[in-house]
Amino acid sequence: MSVQQNPLQSRLGRFAWVVLIACLMAAVAGCRTSPIKEITGSAIPPGLTQEQVEKAIISAGAGLGWSMKIERPGLISGSMSLRDHLAQVEIPYTTQTYSINYKSSTNLKYDATERTIHSNYNSWIDNLNHAILANLARI
Repeated sequence: MSVQQNPLQSRLGRFAWVVLIACLMAAVAGCRTSPIKEITGSAIPPGLTQEQVEKAIISAGAGLGWSMKIERPGLISGSMSLRDHLAQVEIPYTTQTYSINYKSSTNLKYDATERTIHSNYNSWIDNLNHAILANLARI
């Protein structure tokens, strides 16, 4: 024995699903932006040389898919490219501290006036920072 649905209920049910799917698609398409994250003056364990700090930063970035480049002693640039998104950072460092500073981006909804960016960028920076800290702790 099957239960017949009222044609009006059936149309309303389909309409509700279409509206729900449209709302979800709009939410995904409008992906959130957040205030841009920068790491400033993060402490480095005492007793490390500049070369050890440099290697820890470079290997942390490389391990996460960042392209890392020594610009000069005390400054590394990093670049993360994923699909059509690009993030570029500068990482100044000494034997006491390092920072991760936003440099530029493509397709990450960066707003210079509001200092906001796609929230994925902040996740990438958090991951990079945690990997650097882990590498420094292992030395």
